[in-house]
Amino acid sequence: MEVILREEVEKLGHRGQVVRVAEGFARNFLLPRRLAVAATAANKKIVEQEREAAVRREAKEVADAELLAKQLSAVTVTTAQKAGEQDQLFGSVTAKDIAEMLDKQGFKIDRRKIQLADPIRTLGEHKVPLRLHRDVTAEITVSVTKED
Repeated sequence: MEVILREEVEKLGHRGQVVRVAEGFARNFLLPRRLAVAATAANKKIVEQEREAAVRREAKEVADAELLAKQLSAVTVTTAQKAGEQDQLFGSVTAKDIAEMLDKQGFKIDRRKIQLADPIRTLGEHKVPLRLHRDVTAEITVSVTKED
């Protein structure tokens, strides 16, 4: 039986792909869970329209992310933290702290988009990548200064 996948199904195919599966698998698993629809001419047209809409939506999201990346590339956020000898911070600067600093400057960035491998624990300037979209990454500068 031929079906059109509505979602990505592991080891079977991607969304919008026409695949041939056993009738029982389609009838008992794919169709009830709305993971696929029967491969009729009408369903093929509907899936094609959904795919075109998804492509347009994706292009708009990429364009918005690139514009935001261009704006963020010039941004420097500064924070004052308590530090001890040899410029080691008593605490650390985390992705949540960076998101709050960006929010104060007018940029609404989710903390999960801040690609900080480890929290910042030293004074100085640090380059921090932001993953705005799976294809778009921006880099901001985080300046950590010593609190008086």
